[in-house]
Amino acid sequence: MAAGIWQRLDQAGRNSVPFSTTVAAMLVGMMPLQLPDYSFVAPPLTLMAIYYWAIYRPDLLKPYMAFGIGVLQDLLGGSPLGMSALVYVLSYWLVLTQRRYFLGNSFWFLWLGFALVAVGAGAVQWVAYSLMTVHLVAPGNVVAQALLAIVLFPVPAWCFSKLHRSLLS
Repeated sequence: MAAGIWQRLDQAGRNSVPFSTTVAAMLVGMMPLQLPDYSFVAPPLTLMAIYYWAIYRPDLLKPYMAFGIGVLQDLLGGSPLGMSALVYVLSYWLVLTQRRYFLGNSFWFLWLGFALVAVGAGAVQWVAYSLMTVHLVAPGNVVAQALLAIVLFPVPAWCFSKLHRSLLS
């Protein structure tokens, strides 16, 4: 009987990996670095995690979790409430609808897909901020953030892949 409890506890811990790594990515991405204007172009590590887990384990990272993480990020970061949640849920939905194209393809295809999602997420943020402020916001920060995310994507993707293979396969 005790072995059954430990097995269930182990499985619950393994099943929480996508959610906990996404929250950890959010917290790491929000860490202040002593670089000028870094907060405006910080890579969206949370988006990277949501993208990866929506492709490989959507059964363990649900849309409501992406929404909750987005709201938490907005509360902790001082963004307009719901902005990150909107971007994450839209990105999750887009990736989930195209998931079959990503599974079984090369990493290059996965990277290209992330590039499209990062640019789309940046565009959604830019439009939303422009509508909220009632004037066009300069797109420079959004473009820089998307480019930085695209360049850095292989590192978090490799980490998520290692966790996925070792704990969830």
